[in-house]
Amino acid sequence: MLDRLFPLEYRRRRLARRTAPGPLQNYLSTPFPDPGRDCREVEYLALDLETTGLEPQTDAIVSVGMVTMYGTRIDLATAEHRVVRVERPMSERSVVVHRLTDDRVAAGEPLHQALADVLTRLAGRVLLVHYAPVETEFLRRACAKVFHGDFTARVVDTQQLARRWLERRNQPYRATDLRLFNLRTRYNLPRYVAHNALSDALACAELFAAQIAERESGRAMPLKDFLVRI
Repeated sequence: MLDRLFPLEYRRRRLARRTAPGPLQNYLSTPFPDPGRDCREVEYLALDLETTGLEPQTDAIVSVGMVTMYGTRIDLATAEHRVVRVERPMSERSVVVHRLTDDRVAAGEPLHQALADVLTRLAGRVLLVHYAPVETEFLRRACAKVFHGDFTARVVDTQQLARRWLERRNQPYRATDLRLFNLRTRYNLPRYVAHNALSDALACAELFAAQIAERESGRAMPLKDFLVRI
């Protein structure tokens, strides 16, 4: 816990030294993007995790969606959707929400395989998510379980950006206004089917591109102005 009090690059290097060889150490051995760089020159991995619930301590990851962004350009050729094997039966609610049945989840790939791919793709990039507390805590718990180490990253949270900017302008908002698809409506972005990991990752990437476009003014836009601390 004390590690979180130190600068992120220090924490990354320290964790890399303390982590056993493997995908997590490889990820932690790669420097994070410089927070002083312009956010339009940085690479991102837009990520969404669908889970059996919202409690990282007890719930499981059932699918992963991700796509790479180069600045504000979304590379659709990099889009991936991975179904993760879950040993226990899916609840009726989870099946309705995620449209992933017991049979499909049972045929999914092991968590360690999906997680290793996420870490490989995230190395040297910024993690882009909508509502970082849930996504990053599931990743942290998964890394602890599978690789016996801690996870950290540079993170941009599109929900936090929206909240931050609304509060700076003293604009009132409701909690529901900050949901991914309600924010997309504000930017006149198309609606996608919710609770699909890949479509949610793409939706997050498109929202971030729109948020950057709204803020552009011909001046530098350092990455540090968009980051959140995890």
